[in-house]
Parts: sequence; C-alpha cells; structure tokens
Amino acid sequence: MSPAFVAIVALILCLVMRILNITSQPQKPILYCKDADFLAAVLKLAPILDNLYIPTRLWGFSGHVQTIVHSVIGRVKCPWPIGERTELVLGDGSTLTYDVYQPIAKIEDDVTLVIVPGICNTSESVYVRTFVHYAQYHGYRCAVLNHVGALSSVPLTASRVFTYGYTGDLHEMVTHICQRYPASRLVCIGYSMGGNLVTKYIGEVDRPKPNNVVGAVSVCQGYSAIDGTKWMLQWQNFRRVYLYAMTEAMKSIVLRHRQVLLSEYARAKYGLVEKEIISAATLPELDDAYTRKVYNFKCVEDLYNWSSCINYLDGIKIPMVFINALDDPLVPHSLLNPIREFSRSHDWILYMELAHGGHLGFYEGGIVYPNPIAWLDRTLVALVGPLAQVTRQPRWQRRNRGATTAS
Repeated sequence: MSPAFVAIVALILCLVMRILNITSQPQKPILYCKDADFLAAVLKLAPILDNLYIPTRLWGFSGHVQTIVHSVIGRVKCPWPIGERTELVLGDGSTLTYDVYQPIAKIEDDVTLVIVPGICNTSESVYVRTFVHYAQYHGYRCAVLNHVGALSSVPLTASRVFTYGYTGDLHEMVTHICQRYPASRLVCIGYSMGGNLVTKYIGEVDRPKPNNVVGAVSVCQGYSAIDGTKWMLQWQNFRRVYLYAMTEAMKSIVLRHRQVLLSEYARAKYGLVEKEIISAATLPELDDAYTRKVYNFKCVEDLYNWSSCINYLDGIKIPMVFINALDDPLVPHSLLNPIREFSRSHDWILYMELAHGGHLGFYEGGIVYPNPIAWLDRTLVALVGPLAQVTRQPRWQRRNRGATTAS
C-alpha cells in the first residue's frame, strides 16, 4: 500500500469526520429568560429542557445532514392521522383550509394546538403528521393550517397564495376554531416560516386576538427577512443552494396555479409579467416579480420589512418560547442576537438555543437509525402544559426576580 494511497484515504476520512462533526458531544439547550418564575414553571413541567440533547451518533451532529434528512425523509415510521378538513371562503374570495385532529388520550384540560407549517408545507407533510399523532396521544386536539395554494387538491379561488408575512389566514383560522371550541385554550406552534407567521400574529397590536390564545412556540425561524435574505444570497455554508431549493418550491406552486394566479385579469390588475416570474432564480427575484405586486408593496424591502416578525416582538403579551439550533444552515448566528436580547428583557419569554439540530431536524437516539419521535416533537408536547397553565395565574400575583440566563 503506497504512502500516497494512505494519505488520500486519511484525507477522505478527515473530510468525512469534519462534515459529520462526529467528534462533537451532546449538550444541554441554553435557556435565555429574564422571568425566573416563568422559567421555573416551565422547567418543573418540562424537565426535558434540562437534559442533554443526544443526536443520532453517526450523522446527527451535522446541521447539513439533519436538514437534508428532514427535507427528503421527514420522520421515520410516519403515521397518517385521520382528521377533518374545514374550508373557509374568505372576504377576498380565497379558500382557506385547515385540518382538525381530535385527541386520542383523555386529559382534564381542553387544549388545541394551532400548527403552522413551514414554507410550502401542509397537514400532509411528514414532520407535521408525526407531531400531530404524538400530540393526539398526549390528549391534545391539533388544528393544522394549510397554506393557501400549497395543497394541490384544493383549487385556488382568488389570485393570491400564501406569503412569509401575511397573517390574515392564521387569524381567520384561529377565530373559527375559537367559535367551534369556545372552552378550549389555544397554543400556537409555528415551524420556520410558520414560526415567523405565529410570532408576527401574536405581536400585532392592531389585530385583536381571542382570549383563548394563551401561548405560542416558534421553531427555527430567522426573525428578519431583510437580514436573512442577505445571508441566503451568499454561497457560504451552501446557503445559496438551500435558497435555490426554496425558490423552486415556491415557484412550482405559483406555476401550478398559473391559470388563476397568472390569468389575464391577474396580470392586468397587478402588473405581472409571466416571463419574469418563470425566470426568477432567487426568492427576492420571485418576490419582486410576483409577491410584492400582489400584496401591494412598492419594493421587496418594504415587503420584507412588513413581513419580519422582529418588528412585532414588543407586542407579544402572552407566554412564548423560541427554539433555534446553532448549526441550522439556513439561519446564521447573527440573526439570533435580537431574540436573545428580547428574551433577556421581557417577561414570559423563553429562548432555547441548541448546538445541534439543523433546520427542523432534531433527530435523536441510535447510531445510524434515529428514534421515530424526534427531540423536537417531545419538547413541543412538553412545552404545551406550561404554556397552557401559566396564564391561569394572574400576572399581578407573579413575582419578577430580575434577569436570569440559565444553561
């Protein structure tokens, strides 16, 4: 065996080890929280937050692999829960759908989880189905928003699809759920783009929310569309590749509904040029050619400023938890500084930062084959109890012990 061959093999092994990051070790989540009483209540009912997160040994310490496995496979041994679909015809003529899954186990409390999936995802997405099934067995009703235009089986009835910052659909769904289940308390859970929508909705001071909404969780979002887009346009950490995949997914939805979205009426009304939409290579280009025109913004910067939940954080008045992973290839570290500072200065806010997990991955256990239930699924269900319970205690009875950062 020649020295050159040995050197090549060693180099390949070093590259593989670096990509898989297998020398890394499991770590506990870092918790940022000003409100010591709120943090204590959460940890009492959700002790999982004080435990090590142990990713799948061979590949779970790589944010890229976690993200890719999540995107391609979703979850292992995924169930198919049976739900009831509700259709709402909105004021602009759009048809909004959401699916309701009743609890399988029985608990004292009537709690409904309002689930908002990530970009282009629906109740049929694998990771959503897995979480819904797990939550049902813990006694929670689940209601999943289907982003307008994302389901191929539901035709469009108006010339628009969902977008990163439009919370009107979520508000209509929440209002309708409260009418159907007036005694139920609602906890909103948003993934990625859905996390931005949930956060913005909860923080919008000019949109009254039903009192049933008692808590919320945001997972793996970037908080600022303007700053996030600047990073996604760079090749560093392969972000441009992920941006391309998201652009193509969004463009495919627009083109799938082209008879409605790019009809002669829609082109004339919004000034759309089909060639510009088809040739868009990035989300900013697609948003400039389509989204900002349909939602009546002069430029993409105005659209992104309106869309970004970072501008609505101060309006949040209920308990809320934010979760991000430091190895998320779609969300660079600099985007996380504002949420750290926000959690350090506001009551009823908890920010959880994990070293590993990728973008919506958070697989755990095993050497090669992960556990069927991910760390994220277990954590979200564990958080529902504290979020649903803490608001039962009047704010004036609570004590604020000053700034606290726990790790």
